[in-house]
Amino acid sequence: MAVVFKKPEALTDAPLHYCPGCTHGIIHRLVAEAIDDLGILGRTIGVAPVGCAVMAYDYFSCDMVEAAHGRAPAVATGLKRARPENIVFTYQGDGDLASIGMAETVHAATRNENITVIFVNNAIYGMTGGQMAPTSLPGQVTQTSPYGRDVKTVGYPIKVCELLSALDAPYYIERVAVNNVKNVMSAKKAIKRAFQNQVDGKGFSLIEVVSSCPTNWGMTPEKALKWVETDMIPYYPLGVYRDKSKEAE
Repeated sequence: MAVVFKKPEALTDAPLHYCPGCTHGIIHRLVAEAIDDLGILGRTIGVAPVGCAVMAYDYFSCDMVEAAHGRAPAVATGLKRARPENIVFTYQGDGDLASIGMAETVHAATRNENITVIFVNNAIYGMTGGQMAPTSLPGQVTQTSPYGRDVKTVGYPIKVCELLSALDAPYYIERVAVNNVKNVMSAKKAIKRAFQNQVDGKGFSLIEVVSSCPTNWGMTPEKALKWVETDMIPYYPLGVYRDKSKEAE
């Protein structure tokens, strides 16, 4: 019997620790499929974050390095400069990348470091109990904003793709989602493109993945995916925000 669907070689057999309905597992698979499709497993190095994906080193079968909170782009920069023949990616959540790690993200982007950044935006701090994140929506209820995010006192959410696309240097920036089959397929294409850019030496690529967190949102997995569609995507529109290959045309 022909095999039409199987686990990517870039994923290990370790059971995922994520909550029911969490879409980290989907995103892990898309990253692994991109690595498999491009045949780069043997020379890929991943940088794990601090956050829900802190144990990504258990799930990807490539070499992995654990970075301090927010420092994944800086660690990836060092790895890539020391071993330019390797393919280096970071896998980060919104608390890791858009809060404590914002400076590392911006400066890696403005230097056009030849790395790939996978940024998971679920609008909340997941691992530490559901506090308000830099990406939490206006009015969103969290553990630290029980009456909803008040933009008058804490400011507006940070739109990472829009912010980075204002820089001159980054090569490729796209926002995708994984809340339905169509969006998952688009996300797979974008993630593979981001890795291909690095293989081709193009420079900094960031893929923001709008994701769900049923546990900390206090929703069923089904309702959380619907909330991604009705609330998150309207605030964080999907699409390509920077593609220098087209700018050169």
